Parts: sequence; structure tokens; C-alpha cells
Amino acid sequence: MSLTDKAIQRIRELIQSGELPPGAKLPPEQQLAAELGLSRNLMREAVKALVVARVLEIRRGDGTYVTSLEPALLLEGLGSAVELLRGDTLLELTEVRRLFEPVATGLAAARITDEGLAEVKGHLDAMTAARDDAELLTRHDAAFHRAVAAATGNSTLVTLLEGISSRTIRARVWRGLVDSDAGERTLAEHRAIHQALAARDPALAEAAALLHVSTTEQWLREHLTGGDASAHRPSGHPPPSEGPPPSDRHRPPDAPHPPDIHRPPHRAHRHPAAHRGADGA
Repeated sequence: MSLTDKAIQRIRELIQSGELPPGAKLPPEQQLAAELGLSRNLMREAVKALVVARVLEIRRGDGTYVTSLEPALLLEGLGSAVELLRGDTLLELTEVRRLFEPVATGLAAARITDEGLAEVKGHLDAMTAARDDAELLTRHDAAFHRAVAAATGNSTLVTLLEGISSRTIRARVWRGLVDSDAGERTLAEHRAIHQALAARDPALAEAAALLHVSTTEQWLREHLTGGDASAHRPSGHPPPSEGPPPSDRHRPPDAPHPPDIHRPPHRAHRHPAAHRGADGA
């Protein structure tokens, strides 16, 4: 462990012990360095690192403070880190989504309010209106799942799911572009999730979400690692390794893109927990 890492650890210990709670102002640099037995240079480096990690914040002209330490703040970099993952990690992320999202949906069914249910229904209606636009449909799909996650009241779970989903959204857009039936199946499965939430039935909601996420995972496995993906691809839609589909030429600058992954040269083993099916997002 480097000296800077040790300095970071010392400040973290003060925060973890409660001596420096959320919102607390740190003592002046020279005083804190002396109390911790550190040089001022090491103290500055440690503070800089903790500012980047959203543990501390510098208020110009006022001093350095401990942040709120809320999950949304501390974990906000997860999505950016996920975006940098390459290779087989897209399939790994879909596995993680399958493990988290059904449980979250079941929890949401037990806790969702009338207002939360109305928000989910609004996103479902928007999905229905966008059924013929794969990109717009996927955007409303993502908003639907964010609303479901928010209904759990668990901010840590919401942030984790948001970070995981950032990369899988691109894959879902890709699927909508190359699978003409994906939109209708996606809508049917989202309706089933909404109906289970409206019934306040956790077991049914979890099962509906599991079917939805698992079929998406299975489709990706088949098209990225199993068999000849070109057999399932309509003309005019090249695989991710051949570049973006023609629709990219007309895509708005802020619209999501198909996944930028390449099919591995070998056939991967199917995960035993993956369910068969051909589903939407």
C-alpha cells in the first residue's frame, strides 16, 4: 500500500467511525495532517482522491466537507465504468441483471404506491405508442424499469440497476433493429409486469420480470455466441462487428447505439440458468 493509500485509509476511518459524519467539515489541512501523522502533501493527495470518489467535496472559500454519502452519489460512476467493459462482459451483465431485476420487481410489487403505479403505466403507454420505433421503444422501456426500481424505495438497488442497465440498453436497441417481432413480445411482457404490480403480487411480479429478462439474455447468447447470427439477421442490418446499421445515419446525436461488442471466435457454453425464448428488451 502506497503512502497516499494509507493517508486515504486514515481519512476513511474517521468517516466510517462517525467522527466525521456526512456533511461534516474537515479540520484545516495542517491540523488534520498533524493529527493523523501525515505530511501536508500526502494529505492533499488523499483529499483529491476522495473528492474524485465523491466522499469529500471542496467548497471554495469555505473548506472541505464530507458529502452526503448517499448511494446515488457514491455509486454514480458505476455506469461509466460499465460502459468501458468489453468482450464477453455484456453477457455477464445480462446475467447480473437477471439476478437483480426480478427480485427488485417483486419488492416493488409489495411497496409500490398508486402514484408509482401510475408512473409505470405512463411509461408502458409510451412504449405502446413507440412500438414501431426500436430506439424510442427502448428508451421508454428503460424508463419503465427505472420507475419499477424506484418503487422499491431502495436507493442503493436503484443505483446499481441503473449502472448495470446502461450497457445492456444498447444491446436491446440492437435487438429491436434486427428482430421484427421483438417489439410486440416486449410489450406483452411489460404488460404482464404491470399487471402483477397492479395486483400487488410480489411472486407474480418477480416471475414476470424473470421471464422478461431471461428471454432477452437467451436471445443475446444465441446471436453473440451460439450458431450463425447472420441466419437471424434481416438484410440491411450488419452485425455489430461490421459497423452500425443503416438507421445510424439518421439517429439523433443523443440516441443510444447498438452494442459495440464483437462475437467471440469460439462458441461459449450456454448458462444453465438461461431460459429459452425470444423476447424483447
